[in-house]
Amino acid sequence: MLSRVLESIFCCNLDNKNMLREIMVKISLERIDMQKEVIVEALLDSSTIELVMSSKFTGKQRFKLKKIERPVYIRNVDSSFNKERPIEYTVEVNIYYQGHKEKIEIDVIGSQK
Repeated sequence: MLSRVLESIFCCNLDNKNMLREIMVKISLERIDMQKEVIVEALLDSSTIELVMSSKFTGKQRFKLKKIERPVYIRNVDSSFNKERPIEYTVEVNIYYQGHKEKIEIDVIGSQK
């Protein structure tokens, strides 16, 4: 199973010590409201807590935004607040990867204006 997963992973950005810096995986996102599908390369980040999508991408793909009850303020690694606006919206999508399907809400990051 692991070998099949590794075959479909695109690796990039090696530093001078050949340490892997990024892993990109092709996934399919489906808009639940219209059953419209888009194939994207997603960045895997093992230290993240949530899934995020840029507001620019959500607008371009016309995902239906869902307003969250309370804004979520993002902090940087040094504990300072991020310069972007807080997370105020999510999108609900089906994610497909190698025969697996999961319905999930993804936080929308970046300016909404």
